Amino acid sequence: MNDIFSKIVRGELPCHKVAENDQTLAFLDINPAAQGHTLVIPKRFGTDIFDTNPEDLAAVARMVQTVAQLLLQTLKPDGINVLQNSRPASGQVVFYYHVHVIPRWEGDGVFSFWRPNPTDHAAFAALAERLRANNQA
Repeated sequence: MNDIFSKIVRGELPCHKVAENDQTLAFLDINPAAQGHTLVIPKRFGTDIFDTNPEDLAAVARMVQTVAQLLLQTLKPDGINVLQNSRPASGQVVFYYHVHVIPRWEGDGVFSFWRPNPTDHAAFAALAERLRANNQA
C-alpha cells in the first residue's frame, strides 16, 4: 500500500508516536481538533470498519483505551471523544482504518454539529426490527 498511514507503519514517513505494540500504532494527528488529538491504527491495512480484520479492530479498541487513559492522566481533559469515520459520507479522507481519540475541555467548541432530535418510538421499533432481521440472515 502506498497511502500515508502505510508509509508511517513502515517507517517511511515520520510520526509523533504516542504508543505502539505488535498490532497497533498510536500517533498525534498532524491536523488536530484539540491538543493531544491522537490517531490509533492497526499495523495491518484495512480500508475502513467494513474490511478491517476483526482481530485488528479489537486490538485498536484496546489501544484506544490505553491512549484515552494516557491523555486523561497527562492533559487532564474534561472528557474524551472517540471517533471513527468509514467511507466518504462519514468524513473519512484517509482510506486506512483509524480511530480518533480527542481530548475535550468544557466550552472548547470542537464538535457542535450534533443536535439531538425527538424520538419517534414507532419508527425506532420498526428500524430495530429490520436490523435484527438482517442480523439473523
